[in-house]
Amino acid sequence: MPDHTPYAPSESRYETISGWFRRCGRSGLKLPLISMGCWHNFGDAGTDAGHHADEASFHANAQAMLFASFDNGITHFDLANNYGPVAGAAETRVGRILKEDFKGYRDELVISSKAGYYMWPGPYGEWGSRKYLLSSLDQSLARLQLDYVDIFYSHRFDPDTPLEETMGALDSAVRQGKALYVGISSYNAEQTQQALAICEANGFVKPIIHQPSYSLLNRWIEPDLLNTTGDLGMGVIAFCPLSQGLLTNKYLSGVPNDSRAKQENSFLNEEALKPELIGKLNNLNAVAGDRGQSLAQMALSWVLRDGRVTSALIGASRPEQIIENVKAAEKITFSDDELDAIELILKGETE
Repeated sequence: MPDHTPYAPSESRYETISGWFRRCGRSGLKLPLISMGCWHNFGDAGTDAGHHADEASFHANAQAMLFASFDNGITHFDLANNYGPVAGAAETRVGRILKEDFKGYRDELVISSKAGYYMWPGPYGEWGSRKYLLSSLDQSLARLQLDYVDIFYSHRFDPDTPLEETMGALDSAVRQGKALYVGISSYNAEQTQQALAICEANGFVKPIIHQPSYSLLNRWIEPDLLNTTGDLGMGVIAFCPLSQGLLTNKYLSGVPNDSRAKQENSFLNEEALKPELIGKLNNLNAVAGDRGQSLAQMALSWVLRDGRVTSALIGASRPEQIIENVKAAEKITFSDDELDAIELILKGETE
């Protein structure tokens, strides 16, 4: 068996574009404009879009993606307890890579995880109770082989658990030294306000970041949640900024056979990819071309155009996608004409 070749990160990894790191709200933490999401393509062998059926090639590809990320200034790797498949597998894989390949660079990395979705049977295996959140965090740390995560999130609002309990559990995670910061994900504006008010009233550690879905095709955070996070001094990291791959060149000619939309249990629905939507994607692609960008690059730039958005969270199936997506940060300014053209396309008012 060949010796394990140590990973040596690029010495130019911090020679990034101006403004590459944004402060997370009013906290002391800075995140890169592009963060790496380790959901798809980091679980068990054979479950990735690249169809790496054997463990060795699957793991090598996962390594290569994290190496490419760090080499290009991406210091934030985002996970959750249920990422895989199977649930937990992504944390196990990233934990192995951190231990074997990133030893000595832990303090240069921001590692985040979450808890909220189903993990184990019985009444304590999901949602937002203190029992579940802190048990899940301990399991995540074991899989990641870490003493702490940098950010620990409540992954979804629990309508049946008092919010004081959920926020109290996040506070405990920090006070126990198992997380440096905490955050919330997919809470609406009112729930976000309530969460911060509870922390203020009880002296709890306050969430510094909100992780909502946000893209050209999914703008539910405008304007209420964006205004709320801005007023409260919270950062925002947008997940699914490429709408599960819709905002790439993959669907410009229809639905390819190897697309996520044709896979079982996919969040993308092939029936939703109607000619009208594909037409919008092609029109958006034309605007991107005029800007000297790919559709994916423009979609990321558009999410980052608002300074209240700290980072855009990408997924990838190969290193080359990461390198291309990083270039989106070079052009995050839009002219009024470009923004107007995009709005018309999204409203279906162009040919």
